Order: sequence, then C-alpha cells, then structure tokens
Amino acid sequence: MFTEELKQRFITIVGEKNFQDSRTSLLTYSYDATPGFQSFPDAILSPRNTEEVSNIVKLCNEHNIPITPRGSGTNLSAGTTPLHGGIVILMKHFDKILEIDEENLTVRTQPGVITKTLIEAVESKGFFYPPDPSSMKISQIGGNINENSGGLRGLKYGVTRDYVMGLEIVLPNGEIIRTGGKLAKDVAGYDLTSLFVGSEGTLGIVTEATLKLIPKPETKKTMLALYQDLDAAARSVSAIIANRIIPATLEFLDQPTLKAVEDFAQIGLPTNVKAVLLIEQDGSKREVDQDMEKITTICRNNDAVEVQLASSAEEAEALTTARRSALSALARLRPTTILEDATVPRSEIAKMVNAIQQIAKRYDVNICTFGHAGDGNLHPTCLTDIRDEEEMKRVEKAFEEIFIKAIELGGTITGEHGVGAMKLPYLHLKVGEAGIEVMRNIKEAIDPNHIMNPGKIFAKSDRRRVVVHK
Repeated sequence: MFTEELKQRFITIVGEKNFQDSRTSLLTYSYDATPGFQSFPDAILSPRNTEEVSNIVKLCNEHNIPITPRGSGTNLSAGTTPLHGGIVILMKHFDKILEIDEENLTVRTQPGVITKTLIEAVESKGFFYPPDPSSMKISQIGGNINENSGGLRGLKYGVTRDYVMGLEIVLPNGEIIRTGGKLAKDVAGYDLTSLFVGSEGTLGIVTEATLKLIPKPETKKTMLALYQDLDAAARSVSAIIANRIIPATLEFLDQPTLKAVEDFAQIGLPTNVKAVLLIEQDGSKREVDQDMEKITTICRNNDAVEVQLASSAEEAEALTTARRSALSALARLRPTTILEDATVPRSEIAKMVNAIQQIAKRYDVNICTFGHAGDGNLHPTCLTDIRDEEEMKRVEKAFEEIFIKAIELGGTITGEHGVGAMKLPYLHLKVGEAGIEVMRNIKEAIDPNHIMNPGKIFAKSDRRRVVVHK
C-alpha cells in the first residue's frame, strides 16, 4: 500500500524535485511505445546516484512495492509499462559517459546516455560501438541492455550482449554488485553479466555499464538491390552469406513498406518493385570494393532487376536513415501500428515472408514486412485501429499464427524486442515449460518478493487489454 508516510520517505531519498505523483505525470509514464497497454504507477522517482537507487529499492522491497525501471520507453513489448502500479524509476540523471579507455578499448557509461550520443562520442575518438537500434536517437543505453537490443548492424557485429563487458547492478534487496569489467578473459563463476543483459528489468537495475569498443571501419559503401519477386530477394540473402560475405547491413523492405517510407522520407526510393534489399558493407577500401562487386553479381544472378550503388556518403546516409524511419512512416497510415519481430534462420526467410502474406490475407488484416534479412529478423507490422475490437481479434490471431510459423521454421518469437508483457502467451513455444521453470527459479532466487518489473516475461496477462489501476 502506497501511503503518505512512504511518499515522504521516498522524497527524503530523492528530494522534492525528483518525486512526481501528479495526475499528468502518472499518465505520462502509464504507457510506452507498445500499443494496447496502459497502467498507472503510484509515483515516478528520478534518483541521482546508485546509492539513491539502492535506498529506493530497499524501501520498495520492505513494503512489496513494484518497481519498473524506465529509460526512454521506446520498447515494443510493453516492457516499461507499470502493469502492477508502484514506482517507475527514471534514469534521466544517469546521463554521463564516465570514461573512454583507449588502451583497453572500452567505454564506461551510465545507463541514461542516449545510444546515438555514445556512438558519436566514441567515433570522435576513432572507435566504434556497433549496436544500432532504429530508436538510437532517443533510446538509452540502459534500455538497450535490458532488452538486449539489436539493430541494422546485427548481422556482422552482433547485438548489445556482445559488447557488455561489465555492469553495476542494484539487486531487488538493494544490494549493489559489480559484474565483469575490462578484462578480455574472465571465467570466474557464472556469467552474471550475460544473465542481466536482456532480463528486461526483472532481476535488478543497471546503474553503470562497461562496453566493448572496436576500431572504427576505414570506409563503407551502400547499395539497393531491386526485385519484382520476394523469393528472389530471399534467395539473394542466402546466396550472399553462402559466398562467405557478411555485410554490415542486409535489410529487407516489401513494397507496402517502401511506399510508406518514400512518402515519409521523399528521397527517391523505387516504389514500383515488390521488394528491395538495402546492403551496406564496411571495412578496408579494398575489402569493401571487392565485397560490393561480388554482392552486385550475386544479386543480379538471383534475378535482381536493378542494383544501385549510392553515389555519395550523403546518399548512403539518406538510404540508411530512410530504413530506420520505417516504423514512423508506417505509423502515419492507421491509428494503431503493431510491430513484431518474428525471427527465422536466414535460409527460411522466403517461406516466412510468404507465410506472413498468406496469414494477413486469411485474417483480412494489413501487414507490411521489413527487417534485418541478413540475420532472419523480420518485422511484420500490422496497421490497424485498436478501437475496432473485431479487427483486433483478427490481428491477435494473425500474429499468433506468425509466431507459430516462425517456431516451425526453427525460429523464435522475438529476435530483439523482448517478451515483456506483449508475448507472454508465446514464450513456451520457444523455450518449453521446463525452460520457463528454470527462468522462474532464477527470478525467485534473485527477486523472491517479485517487485522488479512484475507482469513481464512470466505472468499471465491479456495481451491487448488496456489495464488501468488508478
């Protein structure tokens, strides 16, 4: 129970200015970027340091008050919606890059730093931090860690987990631990760092991270390959990888997505083709030139109707920026946009894209598909209206079939968005009941009072129902 006495104790910890419970504030943090989920917290706290986070968590644990850690709220799995009320902890004061260590190729950062800000800071020193979610202009490093975010460069460089070397974490009992560090090798005990990456705020609160850097690539080139046949585009993806070429970016956009993006970005994208592949390679000039020449040949041999190489760095950046704007472009078309991320082995992309089209037709819903073709991470995106209950039922059934099909093809229900509250009914499809039980036991051991982001990953929930607590 959130009492006036507890309120004053929280204010004592963070100060009057960093405690919010006005109706407007509670409404602001009652939802995130995920359609269909809303739940009011009791208060929003903005701690200024790790000690304050620890004191907040201790008080919450003592009184069984739910905690929802939150960055920018850009996640697409309802991961930062406070489904059980309680406290939302904002990391807005944790916004400093603490150290760029050029000798050890690491950056030590607080979780509230914007992803793009960190990328630009390390690039100014000649280094490279590859994870690049499409929300990088507004997402925070802490959110990336909680969700194990991917991005356009995931095929070649991997996801956030591959770059997290160490963490400072406040546990659900308020204790502070440090995992990992700057070491290239460290096998002392369980890999706690990896455990917390992608745990969606259900095991603790990240207050600092040490991230791995690599040298900045010398150069990069970008191309578009145009297709009138979806299967041909998918075959090209498999052929590129089979020829032992790993592009930095290998993205797929179907025709409806292309039209929406071009209408939004107006950079001259072709909209008279069924699909395009956006391909970027980086590295030394010689390697990039060789790879792009080989990729051009492969695409043409697999029935690309045209291959266009960006003529300048500005044109290349415009193409990549346009791809990153796909969700924003589609969101303009209907009141509600539901973006999912079913992932399959890249060899099964053609089957998955065709299955998505057939499922959309069967349920009479509008689904556009784009995504990271190189690593099989597709984003079927449904344009709908959450106010239309009958249509929303068809949307839910369509996505359920999409997830089941992805599993049948050897894939997963989520490649980078996480489970959150959005995909609770489907987790067992991927990990099985025994796998869920192992995860529950880990959660129980670390957070026995279940105060950390309750209602995510394990709890039973109506996926689309709007829940209002206050």
